[in-house]
Amino acid sequence: MINIDLLRENPILVKKAVASKQVDEEIVDKVLAADEKRRQLIGQIETLRAEKNKLGKDEIDRARQLKQQLKLLEPELKKADRKFDQLFKQIPNLPLEDVPLGKGEEDNALVRKWGDVPGFSFKIKDHLQLGESLNLVDMERGAKVSGARFAYLTNGAVLLEFALIQYGFSQLMAQGFVPVLPPVLIKPEMMSGMGYLEHGGDQETYFLDKDELYLIGTSEQAVGPMHSGETFSLADLPKRYVAYSTCFRREAGSYGKDTRGVFRVHQFNKLEMFSFTTPKQADKEHDFLLSLEEKLVQELKLPYRLVKMCTGDLGPQAARKYDIECWFPGQEKYRETHSVSNCTAYQSRRLNIKYQKKDGSRSFVYTLNGTYFAQRLILAILENYQQKDGSVKVPEVLQPYVGKDRLLPKQA
Repeated sequence: MINIDLLRENPILVKKAVASKQVDEEIVDKVLAADEKRRQLIGQIETLRAEKNKLGKDEIDRARQLKQQLKLLEPELKKADRKFDQLFKQIPNLPLEDVPLGKGEEDNALVRKWGDVPGFSFKIKDHLQLGESLNLVDMERGAKVSGARFAYLTNGAVLLEFALIQYGFSQLMAQGFVPVLPPVLIKPEMMSGMGYLEHGGDQETYFLDKDELYLIGTSEQAVGPMHSGETFSLADLPKRYVAYSTCFRREAGSYGKDTRGVFRVHQFNKLEMFSFTTPKQADKEHDFLLSLEEKLVQELKLPYRLVKMCTGDLGPQAARKYDIECWFPGQEKYRETHSVSNCTAYQSRRLNIKYQKKDGSRSFVYTLNGTYFAQRLILAILENYQQKDGSVKVPEVLQPYVGKDRLLPKQA
């Protein structure tokens, strides 16, 4: 959540920022009204308690009156606190000043392009056609067993995935990242603390009613809460993790989108970077995480473009976000494979994660997250590395992990 003092002192600024994220600015007035109500109740209760504490032993009647008044007001305060908390959490993180204004992805800013879009002297295939011809993807059995938007990855696709995982861990651990296999089920208060349940986020997540647990939709949802209620020493920051997990998404808002192949599915695997740092270090850390993503894509020799998200395409948690969009020849377009976000203190304030400054005071850390590898990257490799004979070359940096230099068609 944002700083409540900023909301109280400069509601106009917050309204403008909220509106730029395509959220109704009326929420600011509702929060302020709820805040005023709870503060009034707090003031009344504190006054009554102070008077009660000053009473002498012979003022029994007045003590009873005060006790009865407190008995009525304290439940009202609890109710007011709950309402304020519910409303306050609906205010998204405020965009940083350098984020371009815009309503959606059409207003995102192109930062740069890298690599030449490949030309093919033969009729190319998309990832599903390649997956079928190379026996890498089984959509039919995935649908039979689990339903639409589920698939089996098999043979070379599995080798590519674990090659990317091994390569990623080796690269990131060399940079000081701590490897993590996080739980994929987390408590509601932890999912809420990461800011993923407001503005339709609850519709994207799977919830197990009997157990009251959420399935994570991205690895950082389980990594951020690791340090909830804790305080870092300044010497420990930045604290960097690289987490591998299976992720689950309902894709509730994607009806009719990317129905072909396994580009948009309910279950996929991901290698995610997560960093806790100080506000002063955050911009540098954002650039660092982005540089690691770009380095991977460049080493894989995949053409891509880097895009800076506009305010309306940021999502509730992020204050600044970049996407890497790799070229997909089968679709003849750039598609997102990576993102990297600076979430400032939005998540740490909800989860109460702080660091101790040199002067001994404490402040909220900033949190950042970035995709190192997700399954879509395999699809980009398949489409960009396809050969005339129907095979797919394995990128050079992955060959030691895959154990071969190409994936061959079934008939071969």
